[in-house]
Amino acid sequence: MTAVLALLALVYAAIGVAYWLTLLWSTARTIRGVAVLERQSPPEPEHWPRLSIIVPACNEADTIPEAAASLLAQDYPDFEVIYVDDRSTDATPEVLDRLAADDRRVHVLHVDRLPERWLGKVHALWQGIAEAEGRWMLLTDADVRFAPDALRRAVAYAEHRELDHLACAPDLVAPTWGVEVMVQTFLRTFLAAVRPWAVRRADSRAYVGVGAFNLVRREAFDRTPGMEWLRLEVADDVGLGLMLKRHGARSELAASPELIRVAWYPDLRAAARGAEKGFASIGDCHVGRMLLLTAAIPPLELAPLILPLLALLAGGWVADVMWAAAVVTLLAAATSVVMLARWARRPWWPGLLLPAAAVINTWLLLRTTWLGWRRGGIVWRGTLYPSRLLRGKMRVRFP
Repeated sequence: MTAVLALLALVYAAIGVAYWLTLLWSTARTIRGVAVLERQSPPEPEHWPRLSIIVPACNEADTIPEAAASLLAQDYPDFEVIYVDDRSTDATPEVLDRLAADDRRVHVLHVDRLPERWLGKVHALWQGIAEAEGRWMLLTDADVRFAPDALRRAVAYAEHRELDHLACAPDLVAPTWGVEVMVQTFLRTFLAAVRPWAVRRADSRAYVGVGAFNLVRREAFDRTPGMEWLRLEVADDVGLGLMLKRHGARSELAASPELIRVAWYPDLRAAARGAEKGFASIGDCHVGRMLLLTAAIPPLELAPLILPLLALLAGGWVADVMWAAAVVTLLAAATSVVMLARWARRPWWPGLLLPAAAVINTWLLLRTTWLGWRRGGIVWRGTLYPSRLLRGKMRVRFP
């Protein structure tokens, strides 16, 4: 191995070690600093505040009935459910109208036209919030299923902790091993990016939001600029956490794998469609940034496997360094994967399929980049949003 190649190998080893140690550190901090909601036993409030549940829905006639049944079966004493039909073209309007006719706690708003310079989901949330009567608001999705005591536990925890915003990470149901690999890769990188253990600190700039479960105190929300501030935010759930944190809200993330469940994607084909908005949310509608991510992530993920190969090709002290880096990255990867899987109640073995994760991630990133460039933007909930409209207008910046 020449001197130049040896230097490049050493740089790669240093970056690979730093990457996996960072993921291990973030996993350990998350496990220690993020509460699991079902393990908490906060005192119940003397008076239960009214809760408004706001659910935007676009072409989700198949998933709404089961999810709505879990909402309406909640043991929370005082709540309303506001469904916002966001220009659906399937049977969603009829399904929602039947729900409202059968249960007076359900209210339905139908959106027929999307105003200019608004994302559909953000606009639907804005419409639902305007109709909400509760002291607390839950912003959730139309395919989320809840255990009967989920809302009572969440509100009791938020009231006891004197929070203004509680985001709950659900169990992401993965029906295939490929989707499970994708879920675990997403979880470990998401935790490192958002630092959820630091969200509760008032002096921290960390923020978080979860589309499946954002519980917000109305008084705190009214101190913010409102959903108009997020009108072009693709990562609207995380953007809500950012907006609340910037305006003095006490925010926290909790895990809730036994109380809240959502089928993330049924297969990799559906996952690829869902990943298309990543061109905007992580790439800021820039092809160059997306290609950089595509080139950088697989070598980092595969460092525990590539470093031993480099050690075999190197000689002398460089080989010794490569072997040491390989051992460190392998131990960090295995430990972080197993720790995260146990904490999130997931099988551990898919997280160790690093070659499969690299192939899946590369395919998703390249496909997302190609479609974003070809379309000149992203298609989300049936609407094309041009890059020129989104670029520079989004609030959330992922590291």
